Amino acid sequence: MELRQLQYFVKVAQKEHVTRAAEELHVAQSAVSRQIHQLEQELGVDLFMQKGRNLQLTPVGQLFCKRVEIVLQDLERSVAEVHEFLDPERGEIRIGFPHSLGTNLIPSIVAEFRQLYPHVKFRFKQGAYPSLIKDVLAGEVDLAFISPFPEDDEQVSGDVLMTEELFAILPQNHPLAGESVIRLEQLKDEKFVLFSQGYSLRPIVWQACLQAGFKPQIAFEGGETDTIRGLVAAGMGVSLLPEMALFQTNPLQPAQVRVLEPSVTRTVGLIHRTEGKLPLVARSFRAFLLNYFSDRQKNTPVGS
Repeated sequence: MELRQLQYFVKVAQKEHVTRAAEELHVAQSAVSRQIHQLEQELGVDLFMQKGRNLQLTPVGQLFCKRVEIVLQDLERSVAEVHEFLDPERGEIRIGFPHSLGTNLIPSIVAEFRQLYPHVKFRFKQGAYPSLIKDVLAGEVDLAFISPFPEDDEQVSGDVLMTEELFAILPQNHPLAGESVIRLEQLKDEKFVLFSQGYSLRPIVWQACLQAGFKPQIAFEGGETDTIRGLVAAGMGVSLLPEMALFQTNPLQPAQVRVLEPSVTRTVGLIHRTEGKLPLVARSFRAFLLNYFSDRQKNTPVGS
């Protein structure tokens, strides 16, 4: 059994088509077919079955594919570790993060880190809370920014980087738009624009409303902070967003007002897989982040 056979097998499984797999591998279709046939002969099983014009993994093929993907990922990380050992300042860091951090925070952090390590490469993967956990456990990313921080998940470990306040956002012509502080119960009769199910900010806002004595009336749902912010600015409802997600990206902006009662916050953390060793370059980035947020907290005035 050769490494090339396993690589060709996984690519065909992903593409469900020999020709498309061959095109991506930059080899002849016949070479891919031959390697798959030899692999099936060696194993004594059929790994694929025909389904229309595509190929589909057989049940035993699915089982084998899961194991092979893990082997290839481990091999890829091993090769990366060797390169990092030779020159740890030229490695690659794979980072996952939620959309609400992608507008301003992630670019700022990466730019500052690359001033220290200009040759380090980054591979980014954006996702909602469940997919970020899944990507960390599957080894798809080395580190993931996540909110809220998972306190009771033994499969991932990490650190709380910061606690961030959520602000009420309102249409500019809303009667409360000019206030500096409001109580959340003042929005009990409003229509809310919330994140869809599966996004971590949704239960935070929902629970805050229940704590304030009412169940929010949902007018619209979305999956991106720009969408939430834009719908509120257009007068479609009100919402709560963390300060980090209020970074202005277009002229149409909602009013933002601090919520005094109850105080609504979210934790932002950095996680990695508990079982497993971070690559050297990822460990350097983690240490940088802990210092970055520690300094940021020290330099933030109390009550700001």
